[in-house]
Amino acid sequence: MIRIDRLTKSYGKARGITELTLHVPEGCCFGFIGPNGAGKSTTIRTLLGLLSPTAGSARVLGLDCVKEREAILDQVGYMPSEAMFYPDMRAGEVIRLSADLRGLDCRDEAAALCAALELDPKKRIRALSLGNRKKVSIVCAMQHRPKLYILDEPTSGLDPLVQRSFWAELERRRREGATVFLSSHVLYEVQRYCDRAAIIREGRLVAEGTTAELDIENRFFDYYEGRAAQ
Repeated sequence: MIRIDRLTKSYGKARGITELTLHVPEGCCFGFIGPNGAGKSTTIRTLLGLLSPTAGSARVLGLDCVKEREAILDQVGYMPSEAMFYPDMRAGEVIRLSADLRGLDCRDEAAALCAALELDPKKRIRALSLGNRKKVSIVCAMQHRPKLYILDEPTSGLDPLVQRSFWAELERRRREGATVFLSSHVLYEVQRYCDRAAIIREGRLVAEGTTAELDIENRFFDYYEGRAAQ
């Protein structure tokens, strides 16, 4: 579903990602781990064609991330790390606009997601907390039931009960054949819910494998506290 080969993105003299290679199989829940500034969001935005790579290549759903960006965006459920919307719109209006841009009627699915996440679609964006804005972003990413979800820190700002509802819904979709690629700071979530994971450090891949093999929490701190081989 995702194939990244020696992908590099630099910002002039600043580092983004360097020669990153990852393959995400169909039906997998893949966790992408690293602290702020490690290159997680740069990777995701490059996959979606929102940033142009400096070198290397990436394919999403078999499509080239540079040449076929619009087709990728049409078929993927993307959730950015920061939920930014027009402040005077109501949550339901934002969700409906997202569906309309795809030319789809997602009203039933959106209503079910709002109920599961305890989101009031009648409230205006400016009146919503960070957690509730995240819920709007989740509904926009999931209401069209795509085959691939690319989610950037999806549970940050959500309370524990809503996190549980989110993971339950995502797991139901995985059982139906969906693939998930998500970045996260929450190590126990990756260990519990993901099949495979990768750890990125200063723009470079430092570990990748099944979550059972990696022992996520210990391996993460080994690399970031300098105990692992560089």
